[in-house]
Amino acid sequence: MEKVNLKAELREMAGKGIARKLRSTGKIPAIVYKGGKSTPLMVDRKEIVKILSSEAGEQALINLQIGDGSEKIAIIRDYQLDPINGEMLHADFFEISLKEKIRMTVPVVVVGKEPVGVKQKGGILQHITRDVEIEGLPTIIPERVEVDASALDVGDSIHVRDISVKEGLRVLADGEMVIVSVIPPISEGKLEEILTAATVPGEMKEPELVKKPKEAVEEKVEEKAEKKTEK
Repeated sequence: MEKVNLKAELREMAGKGIARKLRSTGKIPAIVYKGGKSTPLMVDRKEIVKILSSEAGEQALINLQIGDGSEKIAIIRDYQLDPINGEMLHADFFEISLKEKIRMTVPVVVVGKEPVGVKQKGGILQHITRDVEIEGLPTIIPERVEVDASALDVGDSIHVRDISVKEGLRVLADGEMVIVSVIPPISEGKLEEILTAATVPGEMKEPELVKKPKEAVEEKVEEKAEKKTEK
């Protein structure tokens, strides 16, 4: 996994007012956890968003450079976004050791040319399993797992057992799980039948829309974060 630096400062004060003040200066409250203990921090919002937007994304190894001179190697455990404007509100980190194995969920990406069964026979490519859990040392866990579906014909599949990983890594998902497959093309009659069934009156339910003021959302996020800190 890619290793990136992120500057952080210790955060002694807490509360919704403090959190709002931090956000107004471009920083967000954060917490780093290890062994049941937690350390409150504050980090630059743009920097953490930049990490999440990079190729490594949530799989990035982060070197937290704390203002007191200490450093902690961590991964992003969780983060909260404002549901209204999408801005980052809070981030949680989990401190790790580069010498100890961890488990991480890694995305599965389909690569290669258009499958034979799709190009020549009109089949449909189905991407069923989009991520798998992998165990290994943090430095060798990949940012993503690639599977080449180019040779798949209609009726063919690639399973978890077919994934190739480096020595020292272990894929924890069930080997029989299908990652991608090519299924026969759907006839126009069958497609019309599916579409008709999906639009039968009374079958669809109106989505429930719940609106919350931004301030209430921030309070809830901060209260949740502070409860974690107290534990």
